[in-house]
Amino acid sequence: MNLYLRLLVTWLLARWWKPPIRLGDTIEMKMRVWPNDVDVNGHMNSGRTMTVTDLAMIEYVTRAGFLAVCLRNGWRPLMGGAIISFRHSLLPLRRFTLRMTMTCWDDRWSYMHFEFLQGGRTTAAGYLKGAIVGRKGIVHNDEARTAHGSELVSPAFPASVTAWVEADRGVRQEVDRRPFAPAEGVLQRGAPESSS
Repeated sequence: MNLYLRLLVTWLLARWWKPPIRLGDTIEMKMRVWPNDVDVNGHMNSGRTMTVTDLAMIEYVTRAGFLAVCLRNGWRPLMGGAIISFRHSLLPLRRFTLRMTMTCWDDRWSYMHFEFLQGGRTTAAGYLKGAIVGRKGIVHNDEARTAHGSELVSPAFPASVTAWVEADRGVRQEVDRRPFAPAEGVLQRGAPESSS
């Protein structure tokens, strides 16, 4: 099924058919692995797996009332990163369940746990971080939640999220410290090879 069609169906169901949720609630989406989801290894492509988590995030923010707040304020939800552990294959043409919940948040980012299940076992699990973005950049969570009318305090960060946040910070610092340069020994297109 085309991803734009999936996005439209996801939003329509979340907006008009499924009940509202509160932040911290867990949603479940029942889906199927379609032929265009499958890679040469005969299971759902890893990139498509992460694309499907985008659909779950859209359903979550819609049912929680955040998407309406975004539209009123000229904001948009944005995924800023993800970490995932693949355990088993999502097999073609079979149904699967995607669970998602908002676990915790800081000033800028909200961290959501997701889990794929098929045949009674977890096939993949991880976290994504999302933010609300406006014309001037990321909207702080205090402002976003005030506009939403939810003055909630974040639960404690799980150890796995804290470790991921630190690893993510380290990656960004490494990138910021050095300008992009080709690795030693890597030829640039059109560059002559050494004659030695």
